[in-house]
Amino acid sequence: MKPDRLTLLGVPIDSVGRQGGTELGPAVLREKLSESSLRDAGDTEQMIRGLERDTQNGWLAYPEILKMSAEVRQRVAEITASGQVPLVLGGCCTFLPAALAGARDSLGDIGLAYFDGHLDLFTGRTSPTGEGADMPAAAALGLAPPELLETIGETPVVEPERMAFVGARDQEELELIAPLPDGLGIGRIEYRDSLRHADLSHLGQSIADELTAGGRRFWLHLDVDILDRDGFPATDYLMPDGLSMPELKAVLAPVAGSPGLIGIDVTCFNPDKDNDGSCATALAKLLQSTLIT
Repeated sequence: MKPDRLTLLGVPIDSVGRQGGTELGPAVLREKLSESSLRDAGDTEQMIRGLERDTQNGWLAYPEILKMSAEVRQRVAEITASGQVPLVLGGCCTFLPAALAGARDSLGDIGLAYFDGHLDLFTGRTSPTGEGADMPAAAALGLAPPELLETIGETPVVEPERMAFVGARDQEELELIAPLPDGLGIGRIEYRDSLRHADLSHLGQSIADELTAGGRRFWLHLDVDILDRDGFPATDYLMPDGLSMPELKAVLAPVAGSPGLIGIDVTCFNPDKDNDGSCATALAKLLQSTLIT
């Protein structure tokens, strides 16, 4: 994609409700991407602060999440309405339903390519932590408290058959959300095991083709916990057996390079766990090589 089509937007948040962690990620990645000369819309203002779970719905720092979601929805809608493609440098992925809602507001029907080590289909009642980062896919499908659903508008924000999940591998999550994802009508789920012996470039192209069939468009979500913990330790919920950076690049490149891409977010990079800066450098190089041409 030509650099002049992309607009950076930082969403410096961390759903644990404390200062630091992933909320530091956008500033670090912005600096790493500075030589790409991208337009920059700055950062959103609303932080996530609060260590108590809502007694009614189980969400941590729920009032702050509502305010943040309203802000993100508006900011993404403004960028997409101007004809630009937002590159949202996130903290945690709690903002994703609102970002999708903003893109939907200005562009209409969209699909979703979900590159993530988790399915993120917890609710406030099933989540072990109550963190909003456990629940973005569920919220986008309408499985969220009424105030949040009102904030992001009509749900599902993305129809389930227009969703393609790639790279999930958390068996404990699957056990806790059961019987989900069965019965949700999700279009495609490529678990980590299905990627092990696949032609990753071909698989990525098939996802892009499916999401753009009939001239339709889609959003790309990238959570860095899709990567293996040994190769990329700069994220909070570390898991073994993730993708290597070359594997991720192979499957991501056809999706990121699709003419149907209308927005991308990159989330859950924690600079506090990147002592030598190598993870930030590798992540920026991945974005430059797959997204910015």
